[in-house]
Amino acid sequence: MAISFIRIDDRIIHGQVVTRWMSERACDGVIAVDDRSANNSTLSKALKGAVPKPLKGFVMTVDRTALKWEEIVNSKKNYFLIAKTPETLVRLYDAGADFISCYSILNVGPMSAREGAKKIGPNVAITEGERAAFKRLDELGMDIQFKLVPDSKGFTWKDIEK
Repeated sequence: MAISFIRIDDRIIHGQVVTRWMSERACDGVIAVDDRSANNSTLSKALKGAVPKPLKGFVMTVDRTALKWEEIVNSKKNYFLIAKTPETLVRLYDAGADFISCYSILNVGPMSAREGAKKIGPNVAITEGERAAFKRLDELGMDIQFKLVPDSKGFTWKDIEK
């Protein structure tokens, strides 16, 4: 399995959190999908630097990730797939990267409070666009779990929808 973990985190790659999840899942590298970060060399370098050595960090646009998807999923290495927003994952899926058939659990970390976002749980506030994206990912068969670190108490998208 080339994708061993899928996460949404508004910080994209955060060293301490990534390290905690790496103790729970096989990981040879991190693929961060975020157009803004991939197109900004300073952000890209900072995100790659947050990946613990000797692992590899990749920061790519949605289009580039979709283009390389077959290579990624056919790799013998295990990758974490991390995006900043659920809309990014929907765009990636629509571009042909069927990550759901590789790994159907979506872990959601922090999504900070911001204008237009409604708080739905601890450390999670979402916009209407993000709500629609989560709903679509749920309909596609993803098990959406809001959990900061492996040993923390979490909640699910199904809990939110109730």
